[in-house]
Amino acid sequence: MKWVTNWANAISIATNKPEQYTKNITLRYPILSVFDGTKVRITLDNFTGKEEVHFEKITIAKTGEKKEHIVPSTLKTITFDGKEQVSLKAGETRQSDAIDFETEKNAFFTINIYLKEFTSLRAATTTLGPLSKFYYSLEDQSESECLPMDLYKGTEWVYFLSDIEIFTEDTNKSIVCFGDSITAQDWPEWLQLDALKENISVSFPRKAASGARILREYHNVLYESYGLKSDTRFVHDMDVQGCDTVIVLEGINDIIHPVGADKNPYRPWSDLPTAQEVIDGYRVLIKMARERGLKIYFGTIIPFKGWRTYAPFREDLKQEINAWIRTTDEIDGYIDFDKDLDDANAFKPEFDSGDHLHPSKAGYQQMAKTALEALKKYHEI
Repeated sequence: MKWVTNWANAISIATNKPEQYTKNITLRYPILSVFDGTKVRITLDNFTGKEEVHFEKITIAKTGEKKEHIVPSTLKTITFDGKEQVSLKAGETRQSDAIDFETEKNAFFTINIYLKEFTSLRAATTTLGPLSKFYYSLEDQSESECLPMDLYKGTEWVYFLSDIEIFTEDTNKSIVCFGDSITAQDWPEWLQLDALKENISVSFPRKAASGARILREYHNVLYESYGLKSDTRFVHDMDVQGCDTVIVLEGINDIIHPVGADKNPYRPWSDLPTAQEVIDGYRVLIKMARERGLKIYFGTIIPFKGWRTYAPFREDLKQEINAWIRTTDEIDGYIDFDKDLDDANAFKPEFDSGDHLHPSKAGYQQMAKTALEALKKYHEI
């Protein structure tokens, strides 16, 4: 038996708003169990926070018939060094005690986090996909079977919760999906569901943040929610239990963001990299992966023709980077997302969400199929 990360999330920076504080609120996160297991532990992360946060109570229970419900008879309190309450200083990360809790493959369990005092909701990221159906409710609902209809809403945001590990069979493992908004959205979750359908005992924890770039990050209140640069995130995010492989899909934001200081003072042309600079940024991640004993695969950058900053010189840059990904012997292999989604440098119509940058549901499902087949070809699963 060993610990394997069942689910994960990159802690980034929530969009700055004056109202980005809360109190007396419960966060409820239903999580699909990929493995049968006997124990669970979680990690809370205030990596990007600027002030201390306090957690009054955290519980775990099996999920009820509705995702927003729990089964009270299975409820347990998650502790930290034997205590129900825990505080995290700015930048601090804490792992919980191991909690005896039976998980069942293909069944959901729920994490409830009660924030009693005023709390800065800065350390967070937003995720989308068929498994990302989360909730918050006013008042302490950490032990409530049902969230009160007049007090709760759905949310796409995950606050503070970065990793969930299950004590499970030695044969189980995880493969991390690392990237930007395209990976923070659906394809890793469709990949997880496709793998479960084939009874493949591999979890695909996601470490992705919208707006993230390989080479740069924003240091201003308007754009800092676009996340930290890749090497900063990789150092922090890749302590993933049971992981021997990482898939990297990132680089499109380095290509599309710069527009010139005359149009946007935070997006000067000096931010536009050469293909060699992006490749050198990839090599930093490759080195970090090797130091951690990880195999590393890169996904090709997907189509973006029609996006508002699209231009032929950006397309040329993408193609040069993708050519390197497809031919280099510095990585363990590649996943050719671009080839399977592309129609003359644009998305095939059925794969375009409409913004010409992010895939549609069908596009993300195709990405999952492409990834699954590639991982089979490389004998990773």
